[in-house]
Amino acid sequence: MSSGDPAGPTRCWRPETVSAARGTCSAIRASDIFPLSYAFQPWRGRKSLADGDAIRRYIEDTARDHGYVCAGYYDYDHGHQPEFKGAEHFGGRFVHPQFWPDDLDVTGKSTVVIGSGATAVTLVPALAKRAGHVTMVQRSPTYLTSLPDVDPAAAPLRRLLPARTAHRLLRAKNVLSSRLTYWLSRRYPEQTKRHLRKGIQRYLPDPALLDRHFTPRYQPWDQRLCVVPDGDLFREVAAGRVSMVTDRIARLTEHGIELEAGRTLEADVIVSATGLSLIPLGGIAVSVQGRPVDLAETTAYRGLMLSGLPNLAICVGYTNASWTLRAELSSRYVVRLLDHMRRHGLTTAMLPALPRDVARRPLLGLTSAYVQRAAHLFPQQGDRAPWTAGQNHPTDRLRSAFLDVRKGMIFDG
Repeated sequence: MSSGDPAGPTRCWRPETVSAARGTCSAIRASDIFPLSYAFQPWRGRKSLADGDAIRRYIEDTARDHGYVCAGYYDYDHGHQPEFKGAEHFGGRFVHPQFWPDDLDVTGKSTVVIGSGATAVTLVPALAKRAGHVTMVQRSPTYLTSLPDVDPAAAPLRRLLPARTAHRLLRAKNVLSSRLTYWLSRRYPEQTKRHLRKGIQRYLPDPALLDRHFTPRYQPWDQRLCVVPDGDLFREVAAGRVSMVTDRIARLTEHGIELEAGRTLEADVIVSATGLSLIPLGGIAVSVQGRPVDLAETTAYRGLMLSGLPNLAICVGYTNASWTLRAELSSRYVVRLLDHMRRHGLTTAMLPALPRDVARRPLLGLTSAYVQRAAHLFPQQGDRAPWTAGQNHPTDRLRSAFLDVRKGMIFDG
């Protein structure tokens, strides 16, 4: 069983973090840890928007204590890197955050970060602590919101309650908060836009700045909402240590970047925070009786098994909440399925082909560029249950306890 991305997307963001003291990238995200963490392994750290090193230690400790495998859906060998005209002429350092060089020191240097996603949003304020100046170049804006990196409810609950109980309450609170945020965003998009804009105005009151650099063209939650921990990016822009540029890149030059509008940005260091690449099943090659299987031709059943593939379970997490939440539901389903097979002496469980009257659609329902680039590699889902991967965790959790593991399945002994 592939249990999915262990530190998968929660709410909105997927940032890499930089240790400003060392000038190195930890290559793992800072996220709302309570929905992201496991129900059976309490999070004991102080911060709820945990940094990359803390999340890595938590996952390693969990793996060591309990034993599990998580292939994830990121390509850890290859990040997404567009080809920039003239890149060979650039005379400074050009780096991708996924492969951050240990010897890179931005102290006092003009640094340009290309990107508008969570990687860029997290990198920019961290780099600004050492760089001479940082410019964030984005092709188009992303919806941003600020949250405190320490949950104000965590300390009181931990003082009053046992660790496991406090963890469950904090986790439930943040799961429900995340679900409510998503529902309000989709049900009342215009009001959500105004609310998000007001949040940024507390730091950056200039309407023209907000219109140009912080007003996306898409609707809230067409792509994930990106969190700015404690408003650090906005604070750096307000202080003048970070500049925002919204334009397309024409070419790289020896000394920096030439924009399509004609402006040139001087740069000693260019960080290409241009996104991640996705790969299904961690790149595992799948075959049945020696015949290779094209995963894009398969269809996911409840987001956890694939048509025509025997004894294979996967995890397709939530696109609007923590990946971990459905990973746990999928794991429980698979345990029940294995128990049923063991009791009845069955050795094989497989789904038939998708019924003819069920239409296929993309498995990951986001318009984000990194999702769209890889959509042709991934399994599809159907247009109705049970061939869909639901996006409502409270509802899914209630239903999962009553699912019949025999329904729709072909068994063999």
